[in-house]
Amino acid sequence: MSAVLRQRQRIVKVRRIQHGLAANAAAAAAGRVRSLELSRERLLQMRAELKVVQGPTSGQTLAQTGELAMRLDSARLGLGPTIDSARSAAASREAERLIARRDQESAEKLEDIAVRAAEALAEQKLRGVFRRRARIQTGD
Repeated sequence: MSAVLRQRQRIVKVRRIQHGLAANAAAAAAGRVRSLELSRERLLQMRAELKVVQGPTSGQTLAQTGELAMRLDSARLGLGPTIDSARSAAASREAERLIARRDQESAEKLEDIAVRAAEALAEQKLRGVFRRRARIQTGD
């Protein structure tokens, strides 16, 4: 095996690892976005479930319900910038993954070329050995 082929195989191995790491980072970032969006939906759902109780209620109960509703709204609205930031990070990680995948595919193509070149060289050497033997045998 030629030095070029071994080097290309090492590069392919490294590129596969890099792509795997980038894919994991992209998946984690996308999972974080989904988690934050689920939290926002859950906060909205909890806010919608707050209803004024029918019948006599105290002012304290109304104040607590109002306070809780306000806090839920505040938390839900506060998630907006966080979700936007997470989406941006997820898009960035996905772009990095695509770059890593492109690099991996490029390295694999170069490895294929090196393999074919090594096979062609080995075949040429074998043909040369057979030709020399044929010449030696016919020369006797």
